[in-house]
Amino acid sequence: MTSKKRGYSIFIKPIFLLVDLSILNILIFLLNIKSNPTLLFPIYISLSWILVSFVTRFYDTKRFEKVTQTLTSVIRQFLLFALVIYAFIGFFKQPDISRLGLAKYFSFSFLVITFFKYLLLFLLNKYRKNFGGNFRSVVVIGDNKKTNHLIKIFENRQEFGYKFQKKFCVRNDNFEIQKCFDYIVENEIDEIYCSIAELSNKQLRDVVNFTDNNLKVLKFIPDNKDIFTKKLVFNYYGYVPVLSFREIPLDDPINKFVKRSFDIVLALAVMVFILSWLTPLLFFLMQLESKGPVFFMQRRNGIDYGEFYCYKYRSMIPNTTGNQTIKGDDRVTKIGKFIRKTSIDELPQFINVLKGDMSVVGPRPHMVKHNEDFARKVDKFMVRHFVKPGISGLAQVSGFRGEIETDKDIVNRVKYDIFYIENWSLLLDIKIIFLTILNAIKGEEKAY
Repeated sequence: MTSKKRGYSIFIKPIFLLVDLSILNILIFLLNIKSNPTLLFPIYISLSWILVSFVTRFYDTKRFEKVTQTLTSVIRQFLLFALVIYAFIGFFKQPDISRLGLAKYFSFSFLVITFFKYLLLFLLNKYRKNFGGNFRSVVVIGDNKKTNHLIKIFENRQEFGYKFQKKFCVRNDNFEIQKCFDYIVENEIDEIYCSIAELSNKQLRDVVNFTDNNLKVLKFIPDNKDIFTKKLVFNYYGYVPVLSFREIPLDDPINKFVKRSFDIVLALAVMVFILSWLTPLLFFLMQLESKGPVFFMQRRNGIDYGEFYCYKYRSMIPNTTGNQTIKGDDRVTKIGKFIRKTSIDELPQFINVLKGDMSVVGPRPHMVKHNEDFARKVDKFMVRHFVKPGISGLAQVSGFRGEIETDKDIVNRVKYDIFYIENWSLLLDIKIIFLTILNAIKGEEKAY
């Protein structure tokens, strides 16, 4: 049995925590926030920060974590921390501390800690890349597209801190699992990455036993080329291990609150500053071409497959059939062509957002009839209904909006939607909104 090599990695989280606690307490002094007794507020803030960070796992930062994931973690931490800060006045009866002062303290804390978190992560990445420190030696067992792609990441993304040592080809006639183990021990390898597809059950069992007995980190590369999901989650019910098929970030109450708050603020802004004057203007222009209502309502399926009425600006002559619009459709009016091309016809769906039927970003809702057809012939189609539908979505800004011309269109749309559901973040929503606006300005080929 060998002992696990820790190096200086165990000091990274404590250093990050000490930096944040120092910032929080220095800001108390700089902003002249005084409590009675004097040390009550600093002690309360320090203990609360530690407790909240434990709950949110704020310092469980992975070396391969994306910038957006880090920011989401910061936002989650500070949302809970805000509740703790404002509870201080009432709980400890501190009339000398103003709510405005706490808001100022909270804002500065958020900005400074976010800056230093990214700065420390940047310096740590530079340290790994330029000096070869804080690295982990790895080997890969298996030879296929996924293992080769992973090896390229190890070699090209040196800031992740992985040093690739060797690949073992299982399908090679000379392959012996014991030789892998001998190499791992002799070269003090830290982590082993195994392709599940290439190892037999016995070999997998041998690898698990070896890593357990030698304190090595074992990670599997799944063979899920026919499965859209990448989010298999392992949990324990008592002492029974249970594997969940996917984890949905929006099932988390904090994430759900953040997304809903963002939706409400944006929907109110659009309704006040855009719909308030655009609606009467479009109504006047529509009447010049064809008499009828300014809005068009259509039944669509939303979260949990529930039905709701989706609002749009009317772009066709009244009393048309509910068939999907095609290129050159003579039912579309002149003003309708313009608002479709620029996606203005979708703006009334901010009413649906405010009502809670939709979100600003999410899988686009289909008509009830189309949903029934797609659900029968497209695998994983129903997964889209785990979250609220959106005015725009990842599939739409990735080139899969408008008319479904081939089965490939809807299959790819579903893949992008499932990726969005499993990888949601507030920054991803903002990115999709930005791309949607950009596409609307440029005009889209399939917007007809």
